[in-house]
Amino acid sequence: MKLDTVLHTPVLREVPAAARSAESAGYAGLWSQETGNDGLLPLVLAAEHSEKMKLGTAIAVAFPRSPMTMAYIAWDLAGLSKGRFVLGLGTQVKGHNERRFSVKWDAPVPRLREYIEALRAIFKCWSEGGKRLNFEGKFYNFSLMTPFFTPPPHQWPDIPIYVAGVNRQICRMAGELCNGFHAHPFHSAKYLRESVLPNIEAGLHKAGRRRDDFTIFTSIFAAVGRNDEQIHKAREMLRNQIAFYGSTRSYEPVLAAHGWSDLCARLGEKAAKGKWDEMAREVTEDMMDVYTVTGTFDNIAARIKERYQGLLDRFAFYIPARPEDADRWRQIIQQFNG
Repeated sequence: MKLDTVLHTPVLREVPAAARSAESAGYAGLWSQETGNDGLLPLVLAAEHSEKMKLGTAIAVAFPRSPMTMAYIAWDLAGLSKGRFVLGLGTQVKGHNERRFSVKWDAPVPRLREYIEALRAIFKCWSEGGKRLNFEGKFYNFSLMTPFFTPPPHQWPDIPIYVAGVNRQICRMAGELCNGFHAHPFHSAKYLRESVLPNIEAGLHKAGRRRDDFTIFTSIFAAVGRNDEQIHKAREMLRNQIAFYGSTRSYEPVLAAHGWSDLCARLGEKAAKGKWDEMAREVTEDMMDVYTVTGTFDNIAARIKERYQGLLDRFAFYIPARPEDADRWRQIIQQFNG
């Protein structure tokens, strides 16, 4: 497993320093999220201020952007980073597509499949010098590409595409069509082993591909610290996060894998009533032990390897490293990337 990190600053002027710091620390990759800012734009600065790390989106929301718009951005980032860029895509949920982005919501997995196929057709057109573009689908149609609008060629046209998801259909589609998969941070080893991985492998088998051809990445809920006080604080932060995710029906399968489906309804009811402070109390210690890895700086690497070996290829810590613990974090990074 390779240890990556997540870009935690939404402030663009802070990205160059964050990228230099991450590469200097020894992280193998840097992932940009799309929450309160654009997920792609920071990677322009990260690419300019790093040399070796993989750079990717975890994730960029697909449907509000035309595949053509996404293709131009991805092509530029692949060229700027000299092939280090990974395009991580996600569908987001219906409410956000319709109410936050004002985008029609329909058949997310078939539409995402076609979105990726369209991207690949566009990349192929550009890599061949702008030869005739002819992609026809149910959701997207592209039939015009002139030399004036064809970007300059570069030597990294095969841009890796990852997708994020939870359900069986998107896992199978990822295995069949994509280079990698962003597993959701709210997961368990049992859920990955019994639900995510078998469906990815079914997709890989359908496409005649091997597991070695594919990368699974996620952020891990890890409570790590110097002492019991720091570890307890981290666990309580993660307890709130588990309660938040567990209240959403999309993530009910993660609870169902352990017989806790009823928790989703209870958390959803409290969330609907705005009882946010009560939700974390529903998350028991047994649940915390299933969904988080807990340890000190000295043993957390061994505990992560024990839980995730064979399930993950790359990961990051969900809770960012504290600057005052930089030396201890370097030791952990070295245990994975050294």
